Amino acid sequence: MGRQIGFLFCLGLLCGWFAASAVAAPARDSLRVHDPSTPVRCGEEFWVFSTGTGLLSRHSRDLTNWQSGPVVFPVVPGWVPEIYPQHNGHFWAPDVLQLDGRYLLYYSVSRWGQNNSVIALATNATLDPMNPSFRWRDQGVVIQSKTTNNYNAIDPALLLDQEGRLWLSFGSFWSGIKLVELDRRTGHRLKGAPLHSLAVSDAIEAPFLCFHEGYYYLFVNWGQCCRGVNSTYNIRVGRSRAVTGPYHDKSGRELLQGGGTLFTETVGDRIGPGHAGLVRHAGREWFTFHYYDATRRGLPVLGVVPLEWDAEGWPRLGSSRGK
Repeated sequence: MGRQIGFLFCLGLLCGWFAASAVAAPARDSLRVHDPSTPVRCGEEFWVFSTGTGLLSRHSRDLTNWQSGPVVFPVVPGWVPEIYPQHNGHFWAPDVLQLDGRYLLYYSVSRWGQNNSVIALATNATLDPMNPSFRWRDQGVVIQSKTTNNYNAIDPALLLDQEGRLWLSFGSFWSGIKLVELDRRTGHRLKGAPLHSLAVSDAIEAPFLCFHEGYYYLFVNWGQCCRGVNSTYNIRVGRSRAVTGPYHDKSGRELLQGGGTLFTETVGDRIGPGHAGLVRHAGREWFTFHYYDATRRGLPVLGVVPLEWDAEGWPRLGSSRGK
């Protein structure tokens, strides 16, 4: 119910943001984007996908200067109106991974405040639209939640674990963050794979998993998004020796019991950071996310900040470049 509050206000803001986001942005922290995917490399460029009509794409050689790319779906996949009649093709919160010679792009199809939701898959041999092999292929529904379920199938995030197994984390509100193993050959749910519960809080969504020196780290959003400068998003983190958990925060509290060490929150003009990602470039790790820029009336923009690790192996943000 909390996500329905202020729906009309949020919808108006998002319409303006996503229309503006079709314009190429000149520099880091000025790229207008909401729910960014983990940046992925194709050739000499990085690509980021994000919420918008048809799913929006941007590309950059240096994570600083960005240009707009083509939308993933100029035409809504045929199965979508069968589940959501009169759906307008506005897809949410994608994530992307290169695996076994192709790119796997997962995205959300839902309506605000509902858990009648779908995570679906599209694949491509390349992200370069000038390559003759460029073509997005709809692979349909990967996982679906209904009103009878206690979870919400949105906000997909991908992880290839240390054993080469492919995992999908997801979830928003309801009973929190879930994890399921995927078949790396098909990109769909591995036959018989159970759902694992990873984290619970009153307002939680947008998971991201990564591995660092013996631990899996789970980043999640707490709070409310999509309210511009009134957004309360903040990013929390926990870690586990096993990808399926249990995850504990720095104090030892389990994330399934409401734990989560604060990683980053509103600081100055950067309001409500959310939708974590991680990319390696120029010999170091970079943490990616969106935030609402108070200097631009709460427009959502892409943040790219160095990621560091403390002596106890916990992540922290380094000094920001670009602002």
